[in-house]
Amino acid sequence: MLDKKIVHHLAKISLALFRKNFFGIYHGSISKKIDHNRFIINKKDAIFDEIEEATLCQLSMNIHDYSWDLASVDAVIHSSIYTQIHEAKYISCGMPPYTTAYALEHDTIVCEDYFGKMTFDKITVYDPGDFETWYDRNFVEVPKLLKETPNNVIVIRGVGVYVYDRDMNNLVKKVAILESSCRILALKSLCKLDEPLGL
Repeated sequence: MLDKKIVHHLAKISLALFRKNFFGIYHGSISKKIDHNRFIINKKDAIFDEIEEATLCQLSMNIHDYSWDLASVDAVIHSSIYTQIHEAKYISCGMPPYTTAYALEHDTIVCEDYFGKMTFDKITVYDPGDFETWYDRNFVEVPKLLKETPNNVIVIRGVGVYVYDRDMNNLVKKVAILESSCRILALKSLCKLDEPLGL
């Protein structure tokens, strides 16, 4: 049986991220580290605006039992991050549309709004290479990339955003600021298209 406070907290945050389009109905993952060896993560069939105890599972990082078969496809990545980055207490992965779309055409996200500039300044977009082998490599590459970034967030072209933090509210704040910054950059591009041609 899972701790009811943790379940309630994850459900509340998951709904907030879902409403911000960070998660699709079935796409994404969210987890909380319980201790040095265990974490709670959504199951692979979880619907993110309806997270409850039945849609979460507790996993051991040392023992891969049947629970791993029920867990999100991202469970191995989360386990690897928790093992290698000890300050990580919460992790999430999703595909916020403006960030994901912007990353398809740019190698760097250079924030131009106040909150984006103060929080991130700029974020390098990583190319995952061959999509066919991504899930064979991501549990090695994602923690390595996260350890190299100063803000606990990485954007991977065509894959999405991975983020961790010690505090879930800070994690959500970073996701919201990044997506807002990318939305502003997208709108700026549209405004340029609407400008009349000079004669």
